[in-house]
Amino acid sequence: MSRNPIAAALTHTDTLILDGALATELEARGCDLADTLWSAKVLMENPELIYQVHYDYFAAGANVAITASYQATPLGFAARGLDSGQASALIRQSVTLAQRARDDYRAASGSQAPLLVAGSVGPYGAYLANGAEYRGDYALPAAEMKDFHRPRVAALLEAGVDLLACETLPSFGEIQALISLLAEFPHSSAWFSFTLRDAQHLSDGTPLSKVAEVINAAPQVVAVGLNCVALESVTPALQTLQALTDKPLLVYPNSGEQYDAVSKSWHSAPSGCTLHDKFPEWQQAGARLIGGCCRTTPQDIAAIAACCQP
Repeated sequence: MSRNPIAAALTHTDTLILDGALATELEARGCDLADTLWSAKVLMENPELIYQVHYDYFAAGANVAITASYQATPLGFAARGLDSGQASALIRQSVTLAQRARDDYRAASGSQAPLLVAGSVGPYGAYLANGAEYRGDYALPAAEMKDFHRPRVAALLEAGVDLLACETLPSFGEIQALISLLAEFPHSSAWFSFTLRDAQHLSDGTPLSKVAEVINAAPQVVAVGLNCVALESVTPALQTLQALTDKPLLVYPNSGEQYDAVSKSWHSAPSGCTLHDKFPEWQQAGARLIGGCCRTTPQDIAAIAACCQP
């Protein structure tokens, strides 16, 4: 049976606070990420800045840091002339940076809270760098999909992540391939979070009821939910999942602004709602792990962490 760091952490606190955006926070600190490698580019160019962002999220009250490996794949790095050994070293470094931030924060603060490092496993669609992670309109045979994900999963686990964050998943075939891949690493555990077409369907159109069947049968998947979705679509989707699974639910949506994958730019949110405004509603809909995705900041995470103070 795989170990379950989420269940262990949830014995200490009712809600685990996840961190917020990494890439857009790096941009806010001066990085140019108009690049197919996204935040993985900063792993090569300015790793200390990634450490600082992780540290700031822990200081804001996050219990979980998600590594800067979302876009870090051997295929993506190969396009930059890096061999598989160099790619693997960068992926391991993404873990070391988050672990160092955690350890330094713990030493400075004396915090006794559970603090975890989740290794980000972004979807194949993210490597394509054309917005496909929001559509799921790609098909790859399962064996090729596992070959794509395996080196990064192996590097993250080798570097000692507490669990994997298989995130922004739009495609049922990819979810099945990742569950199958986890079985090759029997001591690993992962959360799975999806992008959605609506409250009942994955981005590729698969009903969440069908997704829940495979997730419920996968002991290594220790939490399930959604990320990188619009704030206003969260509650109905959580309610759908709450009826379909007993696993802890997680959510880390975008700030509410809209991303244009073609121009790689953001447009302001249609509504004024924030993570903080929605937090009690999401807790009521069953979410036990709550944080932010694109365009959310340490200030957003501090605002929701403050809701959990005893």
